[in-house]
Amino acid sequence: MKNLKIALHWQILLGMAAGVLFALLLSSFSWGADFIKDWIKPFGTIFINSLKLIAVPLILASLIKGISDLGDLSKLSKMGSRTIITFILTTFVAVSIGLLCVNVIKPGNAISEETRSNLLQSYSGEISSRVELAEEHRETGPLQALEDIVPSNVFFAASDNTKMLQVIFFAVFFGVSLILVPKDIAKPVGDFFAGFNDVILKMIDLIMMAAPYGVFALLAALVIESPSSNLFSALALYTITVLTGLLLMLGVYAGIVYFSTRKIPKIFFKAIAPAQLLAFSTSSSAATLPVTIECVENNLKVSREVASFVLPIGATINMDGTSLYQAVAAVFIAQAFGMDLNLEAQLMIILTATLASIGSAAVPGAGMVMLVIVLAQAGIPEAGLALIFAVDRPLDMCRTVINVSGDAAVSVMINKF
Repeated sequence: MKNLKIALHWQILLGMAAGVLFALLLSSFSWGADFIKDWIKPFGTIFINSLKLIAVPLILASLIKGISDLGDLSKLSKMGSRTIITFILTTFVAVSIGLLCVNVIKPGNAISEETRSNLLQSYSGEISSRVELAEEHRETGPLQALEDIVPSNVFFAASDNTKMLQVIFFAVFFGVSLILVPKDIAKPVGDFFAGFNDVILKMIDLIMMAAPYGVFALLAALVIESPSSNLFSALALYTITVLTGLLLMLGVYAGIVYFSTRKIPKIFFKAIAPAQLLAFSTSSSAATLPVTIECVENNLKVSREVASFVLPIGATINMDGTSLYQAVAAVFIAQAFGMDLNLEAQLMIILTATLASIGSAAVPGAGMVMLVIVLAQAGIPEAGLALIFAVDRPLDMCRTVINVSGDAAVSVMINKF
């Protein structure tokens, strides 16, 4: 009798469910919360750190190998332009869907004055820290984003997961240069990065063996650290609005995959399920990147040269879920404060959220900093961040699933065309 082997995505799902049930059980004891924070949560942190550990080496190895394998700069230029344009278009669609949902459902009208005051008092410290970070972004010049792409020190850029775009720039620059040197010189360098890439992929396999236990710890900690149920009920309509928009974006991705390959959506979503579940658990596109690449290459049969080029770029500049959330959150806060945003203001939200998402780091909580910029541009009080802090973490988990799904869908389309 053959041993029963449960698929990875089912193992992760079971780990998530067990983490929630375990936390609910221990929360009935006075010592339960402290036990989970001290003895369970650290294992979740270790799991995320192990994924982040290989994110930069993976981007370097996969991008350099992918670009050098193309062997033709015109092919690289065509693939790069199509990838970036597609990501910008899907982000634009995501923001538009978010604005449509929030204007139809109008969740901000459900916020009472008492709830608003309590939230402003509870999260005043966290609001000020996000505002300070956003001020640093706003004080920079118009070409600062372009300037930030080019690192002055690649080792410094590689030591900080928020500087993924700089690492990608170096990898692309290196790969292009590798194509331009004589083949006899380029071959040993290319062979090194091919072997290096294989080793990193094996490290991913080893790390993913611990995924069910890692997500168990992450979900248990999330349940313990969640705010009161009364606060969640006050923000339920806002949550429903964001989730509605995110589900509609999944429909957009299903359409992209179907019209590109004629594959039914069920096949696509089943293929990327492990990456989606990991994205939900970690709230980080960068941390999920190794698994996303593995799912896209092995399950969707996207060529390695396309996956290793499109997915690292997508994890950095494609933030559809984050952009949609920023649009919903901005209008929601405006509604809660009784502000009426005209069409021009909402069109500017589309533009600002699209541009802000491109520079957003692929790490948990980065979307909140970008939201401050969107709020400031629209003239919406930044103190309104307190209205959404309570549910930001679970929604961050959901929108990261959308970000990762978008990366996978675009890679399938680019691979086809």
